[in-house]
Order: sequence, then C-alpha cells, then structure tokens
Amino acid sequence: MITSRFLQFRQHLALALFLGLIACAPAHVPTEMNDPNEAANRRMHKFNKTLDRNLLKPVSGAYGTITRGPVADGIDNFASNLSLLGMIVNDFLQFEIGDAFSNTIRFAFNSTVGIGGFVDVAGRNGIYEQKTDFGETLHRWGVGEGKYIELPLFGASTERDTAGLIVDFVLDPLNYILPASDRYIGTGAYVLNKVGDRDRYSDLIESVLYESEDSYAQSRLLYLQSRRRSLRGEVDEDDLEDPYAE
Repeated sequence: MITSRFLQFRQHLALALFLGLIACAPAHVPTEMNDPNEAANRRMHKFNKTLDRNLLKPVSGAYGTITRGPVADGIDNFASNLSLLGMIVNDFLQFEIGDAFSNTIRFAFNSTVGIGGFVDVAGRNGIYEQKTDFGETLHRWGVGEGKYIELPLFGASTERDTAGLIVDFVLDPLNYILPASDRYIGTGAYVLNKVGDRDRYSDLIESVLYESEDSYAQSRLLYLQSRRRSLRGEVDEDDLEDPYAE
C-alpha cells in the first residue's frame, strides 16, 4: 500500500517538475489592490471575525495558558519539522537546491537527535528553516497573483496562494508515506500550531481585528504587503509576525 502511494506521489511530483521546466520567469509582483469581489470577501471576513471571537480566541487562550513555555515550543517545533517535507518538495520545484539541502539536513537532525522534531537541535547549530510553499513555486513559474480572496477560517489569501494551499496538501509527502490511520498526526500538529500562533500573536491579531477602523482593509493590506515583500526577497519571513500567513 505504501509503495502504491509512493508511486502516485512520484507521478504527481514528476508532473509538477515538468510544468516547472516549461514555466516562464518569475511573475511580476504587483503593488495595487486587485479585489473585485470585495463585497463577498467582506462577508467572509465578518464570518471569520465571528468565528475568532466565539471560538478561536477563547480556545487559543486556554491552550496558551496550559501549554505556554517548553510544551508549546515543542509542539511548534514538531509541526514545523513535519512541514519541512513539503518545503523540500517545493525547493526542488523552484530549483533551489541549496535550500532543499538545508531543509533536508534540518529535517534529518531534528527527526533523530531532536526527538522526532520536538527539539530544534538544527536551529541551535545554525541550520534554519528555509520557508517556502507552492504559492511561491507558482510565482517562480510565472503565475500571477490573481484576485484577493478571504478564505473561510484561513483568512487572507490570493487566487495563486489558494491554489498553492491545495497543491501543498496534495503533494505533502506525509499523505503518501504514512498509513491513513496515522495521517491525523500531521493534521493535528498543524491545527495545534495554528491555535498556538493565535495565542502567540494575540495582541497583533486583536489590534487588527477589533481595534482598527476597518479590520478587513487592514488585514488585506498586512497580508499583501507581507507576502509581496517576501516574494521579492526584501525580508526574511521569520522576521515577520504575520498572523495571516498560511
């Protein structure tokens, strides 16, 4: 069964590599707002705010109180370590061999010496995560940003990043390596990590959502500025406290 899933993964990866080989130069990074569906996006934003106020905020606060400190750090490290597998795939799709090597070494160190990724041994030795995703891969292949979108639960996004989010899930090696009964581990770690992020950046998030005059416009601006700057290579994503990052 694992062999069959691995062959399926190789087929998907081969197709993605082929598309990358025939792709154009990196897409132009726009500066204007492309939000023709603002009315619908604002309705979704209102839904997300209601969800945050009534569910995410109290849950993340309780979670942060219980796990704050080494436990929260361990869960964050574990989730980040699992996400490296998908980043390595995207590194190869972008032909960033150096980043692929760095992320592979980081994954190997933390998965073994770091007790399955709960301890960031690699980071303590100067081997840091080189963040990427399929949205960035599409950008490198010449795919434009597209329209701005507010997704349910995930929040701010664009057409390109939404497509990237879906493909990242499809190409995630964990879907092909782990048996179906164990795939919840990666999903659970991702969810807990996002809940932890909501608590970790609570001051910033609540300032945007509940204190700004127009929380929709503010969250849209923060997301697009952060994403565009990172694609231009002007800043390291680790320097950005972006609560809307995917």
